[in-house]
Amino acid sequence: MSDWGIDLTTAQGPLAGLKVLDLSIIVAGGTASSLMADFGAEVVKVERPGTGDPLRNWGPFANGVSLWWKVHSRNKKSITLNLGSPEGQDLLKKLAVEADVLIEGFRPGAMEKWGLGPDSLLDVNPKLVILRYSGFGQTGPYKDRPGFGTIAECMSGYIGMTGFPDTAPNLPPIPLADEIAGVFGAMAGMM
Repeated sequence: MSDWGIDLTTAQGPLAGLKVLDLSIIVAGGTASSLMADFGAEVVKVERPGTGDPLRNWGPFANGVSLWWKVHSRNKKSITLNLGSPEGQDLLKKLAVEADVLIEGFRPGAMEKWGLGPDSLLDVNPKLVILRYSGFGQTGPYKDRPGFGTIAECMSGYIGMTGFPDTAPNLPPIPLADEIAGVFGAMAGMM
């Protein structure tokens, strides 16, 4: 019991009851869904069979587990689905019926290729909020390029503004742009 009379062992966050499907990989989407989970949402992380999220392989490691993975998968349930198979696509649509938010981070067109684009998902759940992360957006001349925050930091000139005079540019010690995108995605998904 806290000093305010709240039983912290059973307290629910403000997003209790919200259901989130996280199909993203690496950092941005994982940050968004972790923040939602921190505030009480039920988050199901959907991973590729066999390999899972590539973030599982980012060091440093403690007891054989990626610390990046521990941070970005906290408070989540995890399942594997082959989204390239009809069975995986059907299962995802069944999950989407009950979901409030779906987060994905594939290149533009991937979800549509699997029959899981916004039109298909909104057919099964018209109230679904879909957050789409991609390196260069869903439209435009670079949309088909792979990308993540560090590439954006370099292309924007941000890293040229860091470090010391007469030294090479420095990247931040974390994927800053991805983390920021995740924070704003979490806010967008909650509105």
